[in-house]
Amino acid sequence: MEKQFVVFQVADEQYGVPIDRVESIVKMQPITLVPQAPEFLEGITNLRGMVLPVLSLRKRFGLPPREAGRETRIVVVVGEGHPIGIIVDSVLEVLRLSEDAIEPPPPMVTNERTRFITGIAKVGERLVILLDLVRVLSVEEEVQLADLRDTISA
Repeated sequence: MEKQFVVFQVADEQYGVPIDRVESIVKMQPITLVPQAPEFLEGITNLRGMVLPVLSLRKRFGLPPREAGRETRIVVVVGEGHPIGIIVDSVLEVLRLSEDAIEPPPPMVTNERTRFITGIAKVGERLVILLDLVRVLSVEEEVQLADLRDTISA
């Protein structure tokens, strides 16, 4: 059975997320900083009338910041409940992968901080790290984000 993934780039690596988790992909837009927001949060933006929390995968992965360019995108993902925007350097393609092209992540790279890595796909000579972006936040961070949403919508 095949699965479809949206593949994007952050720094020099390629990552994929299941297409059914992606609500939309939008060009970079102004982000409003929120005072006292958790460090992982880049800010919020107005997306079609909805206040959307946005985080940077560069920041989340401990990579150096980079100025947003022409290819920078916000990938809007939906998990349990509310959508969240994820800033990526560029979106590359929609990729169909058979299940036998996907391997589980090596045990040495999986822990609580990397629980969002769901597999590694071999595509020709390249590797695509498969993510569950809904799990990119720790349980504690999810609570902080929910508190922020409550504050903003109050």
